[in-house]
Amino acid sequence: MTNTPSNHPRVVCVTGGAGFIGSHLADAFVARGDRVIVVDDLSSGRKSNLPPEAELHELDIRSPEAAELVAEAGIDVLVHQAAQMDVRRSVADPTFDASVNIVGSINLFEAARRGGVGQILFASTGGAIYGEQSSFPADEDHPLQPVSPYGVSKLAVERYLFFYHQAYGLDATCLRYANVYGERQSPHGEAGVVAIFLDLLLNSRQARINGDGEQTRDYVHVSDVVRANVASVGRPGFNVYNVGTGVETSVVTLYQQLTAALEVDAQASHGPGKPGEQRRSVVDSGRGRRALDLPAPCPLPDGLARTAHWFRSRHQDEDRANA
Repeated sequence: MTNTPSNHPRVVCVTGGAGFIGSHLADAFVARGDRVIVVDDLSSGRKSNLPPEAELHELDIRSPEAAELVAEAGIDVLVHQAAQMDVRRSVADPTFDASVNIVGSINLFEAARRGGVGQILFASTGGAIYGEQSSFPADEDHPLQPVSPYGVSKLAVERYLFFYHQAYGLDATCLRYANVYGERQSPHGEAGVVAIFLDLLLNSRQARINGDGEQTRDYVHVSDVVRANVASVGRPGFNVYNVGTGVETSVVTLYQQLTAALEVDAQASHGPGKPGEQRRSVVDSGRGRRALDLPAPCPLPDGLARTAHWFRSRHQDEDRANA
């Protein structure tokens, strides 16, 4: 399904909109001519990521102020990206994870119900929600067996959204992202391995691969995540779609492709494997591509080249600033 200009929402609120994925979404909705409201506490997001046209409200999604904004700003579509995203932190502090990801989400959904928001798009997870997969790639009907509080919280929010759809008629689409990478991703905090490796390589520091490096992930470029969100606007009902590539890539192969993209010759070391780390993770996103009329996903070498170019340009800018 695609949307004509007449279907474009007038007001879009992006939570976590100053972050990596959220800021790309803010760019896309601004480019459509929408009024874009961003809710972000800037704990990991950056004001510099935002387009000047976006209206930033520095708020915690758990706060009464965030709820008041969502209820009273005349929002048509709530694009809910804000989350506690660190799987390891969720294991260490499941109470905090639940307070942000579950209670914070309900705070917004209640406000959306009161404020007459028509649709919610939710950033779910295509890796953590399935747990150890029994089939590859996993489609949306794969058993849901999350093995971390983070995955449990994302599944809980999906279930809450189904309730809000059934009880109040709120249209909702849950997009289960694979491992998202791309421009603006931070190499710090809950960073993805692409950003971590690029940062190390550009600073001439040796990268370390956990275990044998043959663990696989489905790496999807942020541009495909943006397309899926934009195409979901106006879609009626309650929907769940994977957003990935269907291609497994090992950490060793990923590292080799990144050194090739940067045209550097640098060997990685190997450290001990992470206890409990998922061995294989890959999703089938065919259902969403058909339903939303999406193109084939960005090939990994192309996406890594774009990402490496952005990281290199930023690195050069920082060098000049520090000179």
